[in-house]
Amino acid sequence: MGAFMSGAENRFASARRIVVKIGSALLVNQESGEVRHDWLQALAADVAALRARGCELLIVSSGAIAVGRRHLGLTDSALRLEEKQAAAATGQIRLAHAYQSALAEHGITVAQVLLTLEDTEERRRHLNARATLNALLSLGAVAVVNENDTVATAEIRFGDNDRLAARVAQIVSADTLVLLSDIDGLYSSNPKQDATADHIAEVNELTAEIERMAGDPLPGYSSGGMVTKVEAAKIAYGAGCRMVISDGSVLHPLTAIADGARCTWFLPPSTPRSARKQWIASAVLSGGGVSVDAGAVKALRDGRSLLPAGVKAVDGDFRRGDPISVRDPDGREIARGLSAYGASDAAQISGRRSSEIEAILGYRGRDELIHRDDLVLIE
Repeated sequence: MGAFMSGAENRFASARRIVVKIGSALLVNQESGEVRHDWLQALAADVAALRARGCELLIVSSGAIAVGRRHLGLTDSALRLEEKQAAAATGQIRLAHAYQSALAEHGITVAQVLLTLEDTEERRRHLNARATLNALLSLGAVAVVNENDTVATAEIRFGDNDRLAARVAQIVSADTLVLLSDIDGLYSSNPKQDATADHIAEVNELTAEIERMAGDPLPGYSSGGMVTKVEAAKIAYGAGCRMVISDGSVLHPLTAIADGARCTWFLPPSTPRSARKQWIASAVLSGGGVSVDAGAVKALRDGRSLLPAGVKAVDGDFRRGDPISVRDPDGREIARGLSAYGASDAAQISGRRSSEIEAILGYRGRDELIHRDDLVLIE
C-alpha cells in the first residue's frame, strides 16, 4: 500500500491542469436540500492551495436540481422533465452564489459555464467552449461548469456530470480528472453488498472485466454510481487524461488525495498533448488546404503556429474548426491542423498581418490561422 500511496502522491503533485467533478451527495444535504457550506469552504481551501502551487482548476458541479427542487416545493421522488428544468434554473443560481462566496475568501474569481453534451461533441461548439474555458484559465478564474439542464431536450439524469466532466477535461486538455464520490474508488464488486470486495488501486486498461466491476447504478442523488465513472474513464483515456476516483465526503478531499488517501487511478497510455495530436493526425480532411511560404515552413518546424502572413493560397471549401492540409511551396503536405477560419475568411486574410484581421473581416478572431496546439507535422 505504501508504494501505491507514494505513486498517488507523485501523480497529483505533477498535475498542472485539473478538472474536479463534485457529486450532489457531497455538496447537498440530502435531508434539507441545502448546500453543505462547511464542506465547500474546505474544498475552496484545497483549490486555493493547488492554485498557489501553480495548478489551473475547473470544477464540474452537480447539485443544481437537488438544491433547487426544495425551494420550489418539489418533494416527490420522481420529477417530470419540466420540473427538473425548473429546479435546475433556481438551483444553478444558488450553487453559483455558494461557490462564489467560498472561493472569494481566497481572492479567487469564479465564472459559471453551462454546457450540454452537444456543446462538447459538435466541433465548432467544442472549439468555442475550448476557447472560452482556456481564456478563463489564462485570466486566473475558476470556471464552475454544470450541464445546462434548463434547456436540455433529452431526459436529465443525475450522474451525467461524470461524463460531462470527462468531456470538459478533453476540451481543455487537462492532465488530471478528479471524480469526488461517496466511495474511495473501484472495487471488484459492490462493497456495500459484498464484504469481501477488493479495492482496485490502479487501472491501466479498460477491459470488460473492469466494466463488470462497475455493476449497476446505486440509489440516491448520485445515481450514476460507478457505471458513469467508468464511462468517464473511457473518455479520459481517449484524451490522454489520467483519472482518479476518491472519497470526497471528508473535509479537504483534494488534500487527502495529495496525501495518499486510498483511491483508484485510471492511467491512460498517452498524454493529453499526444492524444490530441493523434486525433488531429487521423481526422478525415475536409478537402481544403493552404499553401505556405518557406518562412512559414520553418516556423512550423520550429514548433510555432501558422499565421495568416505565411499563407500564399487557400483552396477547397472548409469551415472553421475543420481539419485542413498545409503544403509547402513545392506542393508537399507538411502538416495538418484545425483551421481557426473558414475558407472564405482565410482567403481574405492570407498574406496579411494578424493585426489587420479585424479591419479586413470586421471582427477580431484568432491571431493564428492554425494554432500550434491544433497542428501536427507530417514527417
